[in-house]
Amino acid sequence: MRRQILRNSSGGDKARMLKSCIFDKKKVNLAILPNYLNKIPMYKEQISEDKNVFQKDVNSIIVDISPIQRLIADEMARVNTFIEENLASDVSLINQLGQYIVNSGGKRLRPALVILSSKVLGYEGDKHINLAAIIELIHTATLLHDDVVDASLLRRGHQTANQRWGNEASVLVGDFVYSRAFQMMVDINSLSIMRVLSEATNTIAEGEVQQLIYRHRPETSEENYLDVIRNKTAKLFEAAARLGSIISKKTKDDENAMANYGRHLGTAFQLIDDVLDYSSSEIELGKSIGDDLSQGNPTLPLLYAMWNSTKDEEKIIRNSISNGSLENIELIKDTINSTGAISYTIEIAKRESELAINALDKLPQSEYLDALYMLAKFSVDRQN
Repeated sequence: MRRQILRNSSGGDKARMLKSCIFDKKKVNLAILPNYLNKIPMYKEQISEDKNVFQKDVNSIIVDISPIQRLIADEMARVNTFIEENLASDVSLINQLGQYIVNSGGKRLRPALVILSSKVLGYEGDKHINLAAIIELIHTATLLHDDVVDASLLRRGHQTANQRWGNEASVLVGDFVYSRAFQMMVDINSLSIMRVLSEATNTIAEGEVQQLIYRHRPETSEENYLDVIRNKTAKLFEAAARLGSIISKKTKDDENAMANYGRHLGTAFQLIDDVLDYSSSEIELGKSIGDDLSQGNPTLPLLYAMWNSTKDEEKIIRNSISNGSLENIELIKDTINSTGAISYTIEIAKRESELAINALDKLPQSEYLDALYMLAKFSVDRQN
């Protein structure tokens, strides 16, 4: 029956039915969809060619974002060139430090989101390149400031800029990067874009202050924690996705759909970041394990473990958050695992990922829509 329905469906209908199968955590008969699935890079190389293998748990598929990177490689190359041109300064230290942080790796998800959100809505101009560069510069500035506030030693597997050049240089160059991003915004000559980006940077700053307030406070609630990550992390994802819609001059519904996608994607991404702080290795993660605890940040895995542990374990976690101590890190990691804190946080992230997917329901089928689906899946399946 399902085979007949799919055969008689349009491409867009097939995509939505497929998406429903994939993201509703069901076992799907992939043998009836081999040709269509093979058109989606996300699954092409992972689908069994054995037609007798009718059932497969699609959630077990490991998502690789390299197809997304190939899809938008030309645009991202232009973004990188544009960033390099606009970071140039007569002050040598700005050039050294700015190039160091920009070229130190990273997934470039936020600028990629600008590109994808504009292309999925049929945008044909060049402003998405400028906006993607602006988003990345804002993100870069926040990293420079964050690493100073957090006294971080590693970022993306490299020494942080503040460790290499000192706190003063990092803060001041971060200010330069911020101000350069706003200079570039003016060149876009759009009040709507200025409004979105100024609101985003203000909200991010509020999120940073919120995180500072909750630092060393084990009484922090799950709602408090989610407020912080939505402001501190998800807001820039939301802005990136919204910008693509604005320059595409689509409907307000399309703009809100993309903004919702970005917000839920960013929330899922940060939830998994906080999971990896207790479940990954320093080499995989590219930063020191236990950074959140050493800074006294009460993230969800830590809070859930504390709420569901024995009295002795709760006391240890509570004291560790209060003092920012790594003395009992191994015991705490064991408690996080034994209480199901990792699984709980991942489930919250999956819910956010599914909400992101649902936000795209009314968008036209394309390879860019497939990429957005893939990005939502990647946000919870990644290992670093």
